[in-house]
Amino acid sequence: MNYGDIPARYSDLDGSKVVIIPVPFDGTSTWSKGADKGPAAILDASANMELFDIETDSEPYTIGLHTAEPIKYKTPEEGAEVTEKKVSEYIDQEKITCLLGGEHSVSIGAISAYAKKIKNLTVLQLDAHSDMRNEYQGSKYNHACVMARAKELCPVVQVGIRSMDKEELDNIDANQIFYAEKIRNNKNWIQDVINKLTDNVYITIDLDVFDPSILPSTGTPEPGGLGWYEVLDLLREVIKKKNLVGFDVVELAPNPKEKSSDFLASKLIYKILAYRFFNPS
Repeated sequence: MNYGDIPARYSDLDGSKVVIIPVPFDGTSTWSKGADKGPAAILDASANMELFDIETDSEPYTIGLHTAEPIKYKTPEEGAEVTEKKVSEYIDQEKITCLLGGEHSVSIGAISAYAKKIKNLTVLQLDAHSDMRNEYQGSKYNHACVMARAKELCPVVQVGIRSMDKEELDNIDANQIFYAEKIRNNKNWIQDVINKLTDNVYITIDLDVFDPSILPSTGTPEPGGLGWYEVLDLLREVIKKKNLVGFDVVELAPNPKEKSSDFLASKLIYKILAYRFFNPS
């Protein structure tokens, strides 16, 4: 299925500015499983989404959105390699890529591709968890290590964090992290985040950045998360002032009895595309 179930003339690769890449992998998650079903759930929900964006007075699908074949593999190490190769190919074609996870380890290959291809890059992470373990359960490519790998490649700014292991403090840069509990009392937090970013930005969004009251279907929900409009306010301003080169949305673990999380993830992607191509001044 094409994202948004859009007409074929807007979804062919050559004419599309954006490539949606499903990565249905869930091999290292440590609590609730099911993130491998996330990409299909997002695509399914997108078919039920109105394609006119009220805020930007636009139809983002008209820029061309190509949905690629899913990237499949058996280990996170293999995944990092094959995903980096595929994303690099699309970067060379001057496409913006959007990965649909899958667990958060799927982001490693994409981040590596962009870090090697794009100068002056920062990774902006929206997440409940810092994901800064150097190694977890015998692998440096575990979902709990994704930002430790990213930090080896380029600067990282972390937003919405409210859970970590003590050992991760050694990898955390206190000047580059915005804890959820501090954001709610800081009226200037969005500008403070932007001030930490370089000109080019890759955004990785673990859906557990949202409060579980609005997005419960994720593998490791944490109380005290961000709201829908808080996240949109941040994304709108970041994309207005910086060059968004690529992004991913990960860690949806769909529940057949709870479709709102699937729809939120799908709508979030569409809002990012609206901001990237039709951002109001």
